[in-house]
Amino acid sequence: MSAPDLRTFLDSPGKALSKGPIAMVFAEDETELNSTLRHHFDAGFAAVLLFAPDAFVLERDVAADPRLQRICHDLALGKTVREAVNAVIAAAPELWMYYCYNAEYLFYPFCETRTIGEMLSFHAEERRDAMLTYVIDLYADDLDAYPDAVSLETAHMDKSGYYALARPDPLNHDHPKERQLDFFGGLRWRYEEHIPAKRRKIDRIALFRAKPMLELREDHTLTDEECNTYACAWHHNVTSAILSFRTAKALKHNPGSTFDIQTFKWHNSVPFEWHSRQLLDLGLIEPGQWF
Repeated sequence: MSAPDLRTFLDSPGKALSKGPIAMVFAEDETELNSTLRHHFDAGFAAVLLFAPDAFVLERDVAADPRLQRICHDLALGKTVREAVNAVIAAAPELWMYYCYNAEYLFYPFCETRTIGEMLSFHAEERRDAMLTYVIDLYADDLDAYPDAVSLETAHMDKSGYYALARPDPLNHDHPKERQLDFFGGLRWRYEEHIPAKRRKIDRIALFRAKPMLELREDHTLTDEECNTYACAWHHNVTSAILSFRTAKALKHNPGSTFDIQTFKWHNSVPFEWHSRQLLDLGLIEPGQWF
């Protein structure tokens, strides 16, 4: 199915918003768009909403998947992710939702054998309405061979260099917010001179359950502060990661940074194995009480 704009889709969503979890994929360009959609189909999302210009071409098997709902939405023309996500939240209260960009891939503990629905069912049983995700940068190992820094076959990631700082509360004299941290690392840390300060964080509340009055903010947090916590008050919870080529691609496309970067590899680079076990072993995601 396809819709000429978001309003038309929300007026008549069919079965797309009848059952969760739903994924929202925002296409900034056509880079690895098909692999992104396939990955999230495989994760078990009940519906995948693609926000993309009509000119972006999908491969036949992807376009034919009954879970796909295509919505004409051009980010280059000023349409925003935040406005679209908030509109879908308002239209589908109680559904679990997820959002990402093209060339981004969700990984959670045991995702090779367990569906996203199974994980979120467990998470909900622990009285959690949102899940912290870390955006872990991917990059091609050879920028001469892959000048846009994107290669699924030779993808690398940083195995270390991640850290967290207390998140100050401006409404409470900048004292730290309870169970909230700002996370940093990856290419946004290593090349911070090319990244605006407000965009250096790598945490994103990308998985959440919609409810009335809930909204996504510009910094990838939600208006319900409990949704922004990394764990409940009594024990650790499941966390997940979004493996993303987005930062590497932007750094190589930007004329202000591309000539300063001959390679993204350094002594802490490792090949990405496309398996949640690697992320668990590195401590980049955790299962909490889910075994």
